[in-house]
Amino acid sequence: MGTLLETAEAIEAMPDEAFAADSATVRSTLLHAGEFIMERWLQAQGMQPTDELHEGFRLLALQRQAACADATFNACRESCRELVYQCNVAEAANDTHERAQHLRLAASVTKHLALFIDGKLENRALGEFCCSSRPLRAQDAEAARRIAPDRGTHG
Repeated sequence: MGTLLETAEAIEAMPDEAFAADSATVRSTLLHAGEFIMERWLQAQGMQPTDELHEGFRLLALQRQAACADATFNACRESCRELVYQCNVAEAANDTHERAQHLRLAASVTKHLALFIDGKLENRALGEFCCSSRPLRAQDAEAARRIAPDRGTHG
């Protein structure tokens, strides 16, 4: 994974002019990095990563596959969608500086996604903060009430 993070950091550090000549390769590299990250999680769970597309992107299909198996993957849905969005906006940009900004943002999102998945590989409970984890929040609320009794009864 260090290589993936190094690649994303190198993209973030590229001068604007470098994106003018090679933005399609950068875009492809970032999207494939996102796919690799999601494949890594699915394989670690003993699942065969899909080759299907969702909304025209394999990354979104992989995220969807992961979320069907584990609701905590709803936490990274927006990161995957943001990566696709930033790459698409960069592709449509006519201005080199604008294209560079969007690809740098895409690289940053790629790093975030990689760190999230790495964290989930270490601690499977990471990401259990979304609305699908109501029982967890209910347990936390009950524990907090036991620690700090009702404060509304003070004079």
